[in-house]
Amino acid sequence: MTGRKDVAGAHRIVVKIGSSSLTSESGRLDPHRLDALVEVLAALCARGKNVVLVSSGAVAAGLAPLGLAARPTELSGQQAAASVGQGLLMARYGAQFGRYGIQVGQVLLTADDITRRDHYHNARRTLKKLMQMGIVPVVNENDVVATHEVRFGDNDRLAALVAELIGADLLVLLSDVEALYDGDPLAAGSSPVAEVRGPADLAGIRTSAPGRSGVGTGGMAAKVQAATTAAGAGVPVVLAAAWNAREALAGGRTGTYFHAARQRPAEQLFWLAHATAPRGRITIDAGTVQDVREHRRPVLCGGVTAVEGQFAVGDPVDLVDGSGGAVARGLARQAAGDLIRLLAGVPVTDGPGASAYFEVVGADDVALFAPHDQVGTGPA
Repeated sequence: MTGRKDVAGAHRIVVKIGSSSLTSESGRLDPHRLDALVEVLAALCARGKNVVLVSSGAVAAGLAPLGLAARPTELSGQQAAASVGQGLLMARYGAQFGRYGIQVGQVLLTADDITRRDHYHNARRTLKKLMQMGIVPVVNENDVVATHEVRFGDNDRLAALVAELIGADLLVLLSDVEALYDGDPLAAGSSPVAEVRGPADLAGIRTSAPGRSGVGTGGMAAKVQAATTAAGAGVPVVLAAAWNAREALAGGRTGTYFHAARQRPAEQLFWLAHATAPRGRITIDAGTVQDVREHRRPVLCGGVTAVEGQFAVGDPVDLVDGSGGAVARGLARQAAGDLIRLLAGVPVTDGPGASAYFEVVGADDVALFAPHDQVGTGPA
């Protein structure tokens, strides 16, 4: 996948549709918009493509049945609406895909399903099996049990992670905006950005908050971050308006095309960089920072100056420099309590002595943060 001309040749495709693109001006689910999307995706399936649909809209679908005028602000209200709406949303997808002889399968994920390594692999196996059976997976965050503290935050990020999870050839993010603009889309003089080849193309671009309907949770900033995450994983991305979905999926010159990295990162490092949340922080000295960044060497006990948090062996931890700046994320090879005792010169029971050469984080378990990330925070 090297450019727009290759979009039409993609075989395994993840399509994300947001609430704002599935709802009317009142914020209620618009069945006609959903039906139009299904028609486009069914045509892809008819050509032998594997399609995974990441769909928002559960909360919006639950508003009318619950007599709510707008998306609830409290978490419990959102969960109640999602509980009612998710079944209605899936029923509509099932009926519309069924018109084309296509079966759909519901896949509800929580952040824990991605951040926990065993759950991550289970989700991958399930999605791939559904595709092998000719079933279109319809993925959504499990809003009924998600909390403010532990959630994806928006389905754009979820779509990027799913695209990597299944080894997609293409990710299409459908929005209620035609493309990424170099300024406010409603302001005079703003122009759409046709292609993004790397962070330099995004320098100086300010992105928006959630869109017009008030039912979504992501804005253009979330879409750009998701697009750069997927592109960094070797998956090209098209960000386009939902009403231009057919043209976008055919490789037409609509929306914004994010070029994929030439080489896909190791699967574990991508998971570590983008799908995990740190359980603690380990401060390392300047020499160790240089060893990690420039030479990909392990973090040794002698280079650690401070430990924060309560983490166990195998937990993700952030490596920071003396000023607190993020250097990388790695997997701890020692629990926090044991590491603190090692730093104090106290031998650990059934473990190593207080050796300066003991590995705290292995060289193969480190995902570096970009020193000058133009599109937001995140590992390189």
